[in-house]
Amino acid sequence: MPPSQEASAHAHAILAEAQSKIDALRRIDPYLIDLSLRENPVGARIGQTLKDKLDILPRVRAFGFRNILLGTLDYSMPDELEVDDDFMIYLRDHQIDMSGCFAFTDIGIAQADGTFTPSPSQLKLQAYGVPNTLHEIYLSKAGMAGQYDLETLRRSLPASIAWLNENVRGDDGGKPRILINIVDGCDAFAEDPDRACSILSLLAEQPIEGASIEDDRGTYLPLQVGAFVAVARCFLPPPLKILVHIHAGAGFENASVIEALLNGADGAWGGLPKRAAIIGHASLGELIANLVRVGNTHMRDDYQLDQLLPLATRLQVLDEEEAVPDDLPILGNNAYRLPLSFFRQQAGRFMDLVPEAIGGEYRYRICPVVSDAAVIAGRLAEVTGHPPETFSDEVLDQMIRLMRRDLRAGKRIAYDEPGQLLRLFARASGA
Repeated sequence: MPPSQEASAHAHAILAEAQSKIDALRRIDPYLIDLSLRENPVGARIGQTLKDKLDILPRVRAFGFRNILLGTLDYSMPDELEVDDDFMIYLRDHQIDMSGCFAFTDIGIAQADGTFTPSPSQLKLQAYGVPNTLHEIYLSKAGMAGQYDLETLRRSLPASIAWLNENVRGDDGGKPRILINIVDGCDAFAEDPDRACSILSLLAEQPIEGASIEDDRGTYLPLQVGAFVAVARCFLPPPLKILVHIHAGAGFENASVIEALLNGADGAWGGLPKRAAIIGHASLGELIANLVRVGNTHMRDDYQLDQLLPLATRLQVLDEEEAVPDDLPILGNNAYRLPLSFFRQQAGRFMDLVPEAIGGEYRYRICPVVSDAAVIAGRLAEVTGHPPETFSDEVLDQMIRLMRRDLRAGKRIAYDEPGQLLRLFARASGA
């Protein structure tokens, strides 16, 4: 085969492999657990009151989430209750349906003689009537330090799972759904893969729903997260579930979740908004939007997509009592404020996600270096209330010229501000 034909065949093979991954993302119906009631307020300026949580729960249910985490019970100082406790107690005492609901718990400890002591969080899960749990363990040396050693963990994990199955009433009165969350999962794989795999082998023998792996600082590359998930899948075959939770420490978070899905993960857990324990996380809002982007029809069938953007924004504003950062991708105010017409995403174009698909709309932002006539007309329409076609091409072109001249003269003016925009319009109209 001539070199050019060989190169062409290789190129087509590369593109075909990429397309097969896109097809896989289109087909997946991910297992998602919403943590808008816990993940988002953890790193928020304000947090949530009991009233806030009672208002949020029906909203995330109505959006389409079938699995919802109500809060965490494995916090420090368990005798000093949190709002999460009040919330679960309220739901129990008012007989509000908790089907599909989870809470974080940690393991109890089994002694060498077989004596088992459930953790305070396990006892609370039982008392509050929450049917399912993300049951947390640590597996790195630093994570286990001061809690248990590896042998104690290996004894305690099966005993803890057995206690939950015997003492917690799950959905519809059956067994609870138990997902073992390895809080330092990525650290554990990087530090000692043999130890991590030995625990995964142990989990494969347990009566659980599956396991979850965290990158709790958000520092691992997507290729590493994908490899860790692929290894986990070797030990946890279907129908056992594998979920991931990725923080935004290094900016890889959404890519890492996609890589995890392509390497065998069934889904993810996180809040609907971006806000999380540190500076953000791979939110379910972003994941759902990105699956819509590749043409995944399950997102349209399972979720009220026209509420995605407004609901995620509303929840973050509640937790922060501040606006969502303007330049946040997908969910931020500037994500769909066009500075240049060329950047407009179009319905039907591959990989574009128009704002209307997730409950938003295009708006306009004046950037004096690049904004074109259509953008200036759109911004004028927002400011004045007059239709964009009201403004003549001659005046719009003159506004562009004046912005360039002002910059060349050393004048730095924020024309996006309504007052400055109207002054620029008046100057161009007078000219």
